[in-house]
Amino acid sequence: MTTSSMEQRAAATGDAVLEVRDLSVTFGTEGGSVSAVDSVDLTLGRGEIVGVVGESGCGKSVTAMSLAGLLPRSADVTGSVRLLGEELVGAPPARVRAARGREIAYIFQEPMSSLNPVLTVGRQISEVLEVHERLSGARARERAVELLRLVGIPSPERRVKQYPHELSGGMRQRVMIAMAVACDPTVLVADEPTTALDVTVQAGILDVLRGLRDRLGTSILVITHDLGVIADLADRVVVMYAGRVVERAGIDELFARPRHHYTSGLLSASPVPGRHASENHRLQEIPGLVPVLSEQPDACTFADRCPAATERCRSAAPPLERVAPGSSHEVACWHPHDGSDGTRAATEEDS
Repeated sequence: MTTSSMEQRAAATGDAVLEVRDLSVTFGTEGGSVSAVDSVDLTLGRGEIVGVVGESGCGKSVTAMSLAGLLPRSADVTGSVRLLGEELVGAPPARVRAARGREIAYIFQEPMSSLNPVLTVGRQISEVLEVHERLSGARARERAVELLRLVGIPSPERRVKQYPHELSGGMRQRVMIAMAVACDPTVLVADEPTTALDVTVQAGILDVLRGLRDRLGTSILVITHDLGVIADLADRVVVMYAGRVVERAGIDELFARPRHHYTSGLLSASPVPGRHASENHRLQEIPGLVPVLSEQPDACTFADRCPAATERCRSAAPPLERVAPGSSHEVACWHPHDGSDGTRAATEEDS
């Protein structure tokens, strides 16, 4: 399916399996309230893969965890999360628990710490099936073997009896995927699914995720800071910075014509084979640090790190708007890139 057709599918309300509107998450701390996620909108179409990208601490994982009520009680979640049209924010805890794992499933970071070290991987997969699918112990074990085979683990009949420490990092990640898809969920949230894996294992994990989408029609939300993963896997991209969405576009459009200076900075800081072979093509770092979430002003959160920032950027937060009428490409920037060779010059009024 082409990128443009995927965007059209995602834009059709009737085909959206996950709709997030004005999602905000605030944590109460001894030093006051911290806004970790600020008014995030996100749509995931049927059979679509959407990537959420940004630096560590930009709100990606908090957004993902809030979708199925996985945040601690200290978190204040507002806005709307609709799964197949059903509202989950404010729903009874029993309903949210029933949806978690069955309708919306997660592949968590660090499988070694996410898997139970004292239970075999087969027992851990079986437990999901017994709770959500009401399968008997014998049938659940048979299904666990089938799932390990589905995600590409060799000799699944033997591996199902092993403990997490007996498996490699790549195999443990595949076990996490098998657990996540055990109940054929509508939405699969993959939070940093390739962290700490070498490139060959990473490629295998991405192939597994693509295969799940193609064979099962699973809609996948991929949370990562790795633009290479996004380029290889996603249909659309949501760029987050300091808890806010700053750019949203189809994969081809975003990589060819980034409009936000933060997105451009991320791309410039990513190595490209052959391009950075000499000193004349060094990687460019983004200067400065991500702002402290408890001290965010009502302004552009990227202003202190942006080469095109003006007084307007430091005094008012830019809205997320389409770059052109009818375009699906959106950016939150007072002075966006022109999409070709540099930044748009600020007007005298802006400066």
